[in-house]
Amino acid sequence: MKIKIIGKELKITEAINDYVEKKLDRIDKYFEEAEADVTLKTEKNVQTAEICVIANGEKYRAVTEDKDMYASIDKDIDILEGQIRKTKTKREKMMKDASLKTMDVAKDIVSEISNEIIKTSYYDIKPITPEDAVLELQAHPTHNFLTFINVETGKVNVIHKLKDGRNYGLVEPEA
Repeated sequence: MKIKIIGKELKITEAINDYVEKKLDRIDKYFEEAEADVTLKTEKNVQTAEICVIANGEKYRAVTEDKDMYASIDKDIDILEGQIRKTKTKREKMMKDASLKTMDVAKDIVSEISNEIIKTSYYDIKPITPEDAVLELQAHPTHNFLTFINVETGKVNVIHKLKDGRNYGLVEPEA
């Protein structure tokens, strides 16, 4: 893990440096390669620690204040570890063992079932705004798209997740 420690209104001692590195080992076990930016600052009698970890395209951040710098660092590490575990659990839930993506199916069997409709889903189409459709799609992390009637245009639209996993696309009919 690449670690960058910055002190604002505070001199970074060898003891603090070693402590931060030792504590970040708890975070390092979750990733093959990660970067951590640690900002430590003192304002009056309050010690603030901000730790930002970037790994696997994800950003995890924690900021805490305490009278003791070491306690503030400990709280940050606990927060980050919780965020990382939550994200990891979410990913594992989305990549279920029984999904077609992870099944070991011979290529000749796959070629037999290509170009066929193998599943049909039925659902209600509700009149909502595109913004509400995004919220509805976020509420169902396993769904990749949502068909709805656009309240503004009165036409059927589709909102879908883009490959980056953070943004959405909107499909509208021209006519």
